[in-house]
Amino acid sequence: MQIEVAIIGAGAAGIAAARRLQDRGRKVLLVEAMDRVGGRAHTITVEGLALDLGCGWLHSAERNPLARFAEAENAAIDRSHAAWRNQLRNLGFSAEQQRAAWKTYDSFDQSLRDNPPPDDIAGKAIARDHPWRPYLDMISGALNGAELDFVSAKDLLAYDDSASETNWRLPAGYGTLIGGAARALPLSLATKVLAIDHQGARVGIETSKGRITADAVIVAVPTDILARGDIAFTPAVDDHLHAASCLPLGRVDKLFLAMEDADAVPPETHLLGNPHSALTGSYYLRPFGRPLIECFFGGIAARAMEEAGDVGRIAFAIEEISALLGSDFAKRLQPVAGSWWHKEATIGGAYSHALPGHADKRAILAAPADERLHFAGEACSAHDYSTAHGAWQSGLDAADRIEPRLY
Repeated sequence: MQIEVAIIGAGAAGIAAARRLQDRGRKVLLVEAMDRVGGRAHTITVEGLALDLGCGWLHSAERNPLARFAEAENAAIDRSHAAWRNQLRNLGFSAEQQRAAWKTYDSFDQSLRDNPPPDDIAGKAIARDHPWRPYLDMISGALNGAELDFVSAKDLLAYDDSASETNWRLPAGYGTLIGGAARALPLSLATKVLAIDHQGARVGIETSKGRITADAVIVAVPTDILARGDIAFTPAVDDHLHAASCLPLGRVDKLFLAMEDADAVPPETHLLGNPHSALTGSYYLRPFGRPLIECFFGGIAARAMEEAGDVGRIAFAIEEISALLGSDFAKRLQPVAGSWWHKEATIGGAYSHALPGHADKRAILAAPADERLHFAGEACSAHDYSTAHGAWQSGLDAADRIEPRLY
């Protein structure tokens, strides 16, 4: 096949770009280092239940292009409200405390707007010894995969100004939707790209399975892969690689626990393990009414769980749940699945955050390196970074930029 555009990375961005170009009659090849498509959108099935190890929510659903795609595909969509802000029975987190915590977050957000930190460090907008500072760092861990001191204030506000409270889910799995979108695309799986030479008449791509040539290339791999130099570029693209290094992937992981007695707690409810510590888990109880608890760890908590390993992580989650729901309930929980995104060699983490002073690097990464070399991925989105729909839209944008330049 005469390849017009090679797309490196078969996550949401790469799949979107490939679909757009193929729909316009272009010859494409999607090249993926893993043995599956979807990237950080990954659904597994355990005892007939679809579990999303990566992204699981159609955020800002009223304007989310993947929500529109899901509707067009007649995928089942759950439009019920997320339970994140509600502590089941106010266990360990009184209603008064919850109001105080969210009031602090609102004050923090307003401070970022009214008195932006000169060094762009988001954490400077709230005192380190503020009683609700750990709570805000926990929220940042969920949103960014890192605590506030490691996050650009401008970047944080860009997301916040664009996001809505409309969050939907896919019972069959977000990864199922993304993976299904690649069904009709030419694929080369388990193919690691080693080098890209874009100086000749055609782009040369050296892979673990041999050489590919194309008229143009879209690189849609995570920022940590670019930053550590896994792909060599000739000529060099130093500005893009430096931008990637300023947009590192944070740490976010999930653990699923099966419940022996599902009726012991109501469906679609939530618990925060310890609202006074950033090193805590967020526990979504019985999502879709299933006999499961989805445990979520972000930022410092995710890093601590990596150090603890599987056994330590399971013990930590069960201990926190036991403190809230009792040891009789917790001792009957059993682990069924989990993610370790930082340990995925061709991914390297969860999703990107801009380091303080580097929010502008998203635009640099998204800009073409030359007419035949473009980049895509969630990190390229100025306001929908960290999301699958931000990645998807960046792939469409890259395809739209590159297609008119093809011969």
